[in-house]
Amino acid sequence: MAIIMDGNGRWAKHKGLDRSEGHRKGVDSVRKVVEAAVKAKVKWLTIYAFSTENWMRPDDEVDALMELMVLAVASETPQLVRQGVRLTMIGDTNRLPKDTQDSIKRCMDATKDGENLNLVVAISYSSRWELSEITKAICSDVEKGTISVDNIDDKTISNYLTKRSVPDVDLLIRTGGEVRISNFLLLHAAYAELCFTEC
Repeated sequence: MAIIMDGNGRWAKHKGLDRSEGHRKGVDSVRKVVEAAVKAKVKWLTIYAFSTENWMRPDDEVDALMELMVLAVASETPQLVRQGVRLTMIGDTNRLPKDTQDSIKRCMDATKDGENLNLVVAISYSSRWELSEITKAICSDVEKGTISVDNIDDKTISNYLTKRSVPDVDLLIRTGGEVRISNFLLLHAAYAELCFTEC
């Protein structure tokens, strides 16, 4: 499964709150979704937390999101361990502030033995970024002679995906009322069922 957890900021605005309050509420939603996924014996869950386009938001909102990420990851780690959840990340994580990177790494190390659910958080991620990275990696291997241009096919591209060890998405859900997939897992979700919710 994959989820675009959208609408936090709009929810806060509708309630007369700061957008950052909506993002804080989003942490509660993630917790509930992870608990439900474990209970339902879902093996892979990918959550779209922060896209590469989100870097264009106002600095104060981005800073608040990064700070929230550090706090949320630290506070949720013990619960993830108890539930047998293994956390991994995909995306251009080098762009993240060091304290955010460190917090994520500590959580990934602490949850590495989780066997009930593989929770993949897409942060500083977009499919266009991923396709650019794939293209660079393939070109580099062609230059080295590791692969031949004539042998490049869809299987080659799949092998270079940042989620190459993760199964294709069966069900993609987007909350918040928007009916689009916003540059998220375009190749992984090529045959996914799509579900868009108003809430």
